[in-house]
Amino acid sequence: MGLYYLAIDIGASSGRHILGHVQNGRMLLEEIHRFENRQVRRDVHDCWDVQHLWQGILDGLKICKTLGKIPASVGIDTWAVDFVLLGESGDRISDAVAYRDSRTDGIDRLVEAKIPAEELYAHTGIQKQNFNTIYQLVALQQEHPEQLEAAHSLLMIPDYFNYLLTGVKKQEYTNATSTGLVNAAAKEWDRELLERLDLPVRLFGALSMPGETVGPLRPDIAETVGFQTTVVLPATHDTGSAFLAVPAEDDNAVYLSSGTWSLLGVENPEPITSEASRLQNFTNEGGAWYRYRYLKNIMGLWMIQSIRRELNGVDYVEGKTRAEWTLDVTAGERQWTFPDLIASAEGAADFESIVDANDDAFLAPDSMIAAVQKACECSGQPVPTTVGQLMQCVYRSLTLCYKNAIAGLSRLTGKEYTTIHIVGGGCQNQLLNQLCADACGITVVAGPVEASTLGNIGIQLMTLDELASVDDFRSVVTASGSLNTFLPDPCHEIA
Repeated sequence: MGLYYLAIDIGASSGRHILGHVQNGRMLLEEIHRFENRQVRRDVHDCWDVQHLWQGILDGLKICKTLGKIPASVGIDTWAVDFVLLGESGDRISDAVAYRDSRTDGIDRLVEAKIPAEELYAHTGIQKQNFNTIYQLVALQQEHPEQLEAAHSLLMIPDYFNYLLTGVKKQEYTNATSTGLVNAAAKEWDRELLERLDLPVRLFGALSMPGETVGPLRPDIAETVGFQTTVVLPATHDTGSAFLAVPAEDDNAVYLSSGTWSLLGVENPEPITSEASRLQNFTNEGGAWYRYRYLKNIMGLWMIQSIRRELNGVDYVEGKTRAEWTLDVTAGERQWTFPDLIASAEGAADFESIVDANDDAFLAPDSMIAAVQKACECSGQPVPTTVGQLMQCVYRSLTLCYKNAIAGLSRLTGKEYTTIHIVGGGCQNQLLNQLCADACGITVVAGPVEASTLGNIGIQLMTLDELASVDDFRSVVTASGSLNTFLPDPCHEIA
């Protein structure tokens, strides 16, 4: 039995502790704990319940002790762009406001008055999204300047949990690049941008690369969980970890990390920060060892997750009410599962209405169902009146976004792509995979499911010298699980 490595992978809806070890050239994974990630309403903002997440992290570590499976190292990955501020004493002095909160509405105009959009992109290569950290910080500057004045540290969400575990503050590179404040070419915080926005430069220190050791657990944490281990930096942005686990073998493959968000793109050795790239809204996120994830953020399973919650009578944010909607069911009559939704979509294969899944109207509506219906109505298309029609509309809309993004990518890189590698939880959705192959007209290879976890553990394996390289790691990934292939059906092309 090899050494155990623990990935703590926290997404928008839940966090998980997954132990991994290599045996006979294959990676064996074991999920030992899962905990909810939720948003709460605080001072008119939607915030992450970081104390609840922290307790979930500790509870999962305790289970390692109970099982007698003590990890040689631990790595944490999460979503990007969100952060907390720490005061002089090291205590948190800000809420972890969620990226879907409305506080950044209109803030882009304030930023662009000081730094034109084309100039900002030339510096950072980061896709403009109104929830990027740069806009969140300027929003905080407008609302609570006293917090920035009192702050001594800024930590992204995984950096903060690493700090709670070890007492060591590190700002990890892959997550930092999502802020829109890291210079793409220099690979460090862009001091010029910080100064022009009048943001405190003291909050932005040296960036740490995946593979660096953060440190051992604080003595009180080790006593609480029952063992000592080493915290290692994976690519703390979950997409950075996921891309490492893609078993692609050629340069003509597109990567699609399919989860709450869909992240579609390729790996490049250098950033592309041209005006043409900016206008296509592609982003250059930093990867491990300075690989650039050149990709586009596309709406993902969030629409589907939101519809399921709504059908089951669950509001996704505490304090928000669900708008009225009209379908063939009433909330509370049944509990819808994801397989139920897939089956309903398959039963409405002839429903052809589509919406722009990337429209801001779908970011955080009171009712996702009503938002989709309204978009269809406003565009003069048939309005979905059954769950099946609604889901068919959403699935078609998502895959059309993939098709358009790949076409844009081809124009920017001059390459024709022949394969899409889909990883993450969304790769289990066979209907979505087949629709994606049909829409894009190229082969889809689905898997692995646990891409973020595998990439997280892969970095740990390389840090502790159990594997020598990314190629070695990807060979282990390929040997560890089955990959499913979906061929395009030209008769089902989605226009």
